[in-house]
Amino acid sequence: MQIKGRGWPRSRYLERGAVELSHGARLRLQWMDYYRQHGGNAALTCRHFGISRQTFYRWKGRYDPEDLGSLEARSHRPHRRRQPTWTAELAERVLRLRRQYPRWGKDKLAVLLHREGRSVSTSMVGRILLRLKARGVLIEPSTIHLKARRRPRPYARRKPRDYRPQAPGDLVEVDTLELHPLPGVTIKQFTARDVVSRWDVLEAHTRATATLAAGFLDTLRARLPFPLRALQVDGGGEFAAQFEAACQERGLELFVLPPRSPKLNGHVERANRTHTEEFYEITPTNFALAPLNAELRAWEHTYNTVRPHQALGYLTPAEFLAQSQPQRKEPACH
Repeated sequence: MQIKGRGWPRSRYLERGAVELSHGARLRLQWMDYYRQHGGNAALTCRHFGISRQTFYRWKGRYDPEDLGSLEARSHRPHRRRQPTWTAELAERVLRLRRQYPRWGKDKLAVLLHREGRSVSTSMVGRILLRLKARGVLIEPSTIHLKARRRPRPYARRKPRDYRPQAPGDLVEVDTLELHPLPGVTIKQFTARDVVSRWDVLEAHTRATATLAAGFLDTLRARLPFPLRALQVDGGGEFAAQFEAACQERGLELFVLPPRSPKLNGHVERANRTHTEEFYEITPTNFALAPLNAELRAWEHTYNTVRPHQALGYLTPAEFLAQSQPQRKEPACH
């Protein structure tokens, strides 16, 4: 059996365009029209519009077909607003204290007022501050940024988004690995990894300076079995000054990472972990530079020509280079 509603008429004021309803009120009017057109089925109406029955019946009770303004949301402002119970003298004192100590909140200001013998709660001090801000009397101080601005790099730049390394040498990531194997002993290893072939070059020092980094650049070019075209480094000081000038002199692209983004140098970061686990943690050495670099050179040879690489389909970097030699292409963009 179909139950028919009472057939509420649409308001004549709405038909003449004399009533301007908000978006929410027009939506609620659709609820009422749908409810009337479907035989007063509240469950069907609620399912159709995705509303609860409690919400629908609340607005249905308010709805007056002759006054569509009844579907407008009402103000939730209380009829009686709490009036200030503090004196103008107390508000002035709070204002002076806040101006004297701009970063102190209501808790600290309440303690200062208690020391002056004033009986005031922390919440009251908070309400006074809010009232002062609303009146525009209390203006928060502007923030001074104290972080030093980075000096512009004369040659290095951000890597373009359309730069896609396709051939070995198109992009080599360089980073430093700091180790403390013994008390009072510090090792700074320069690590370079070609992102295409996974070919690594390693060199250890006791410090990481721009001069040593520039020298490592010559080592890198001598040990890579392919031409070097571009490097990517972080913002460390060892990769500025002489290192940057050396790259410019040799015509090498130098890309520098944005601050706090080591994940963009993920290839060489992963290489540092590999060399730590597979060389430093299992190779007995006294960590004197000369024998250490000789052992690193032997490990570098093993890494590049013996160790299978999962990322290369379990080829070594040398095998990968031998297979890809005929298919080398120019980089997508420089």
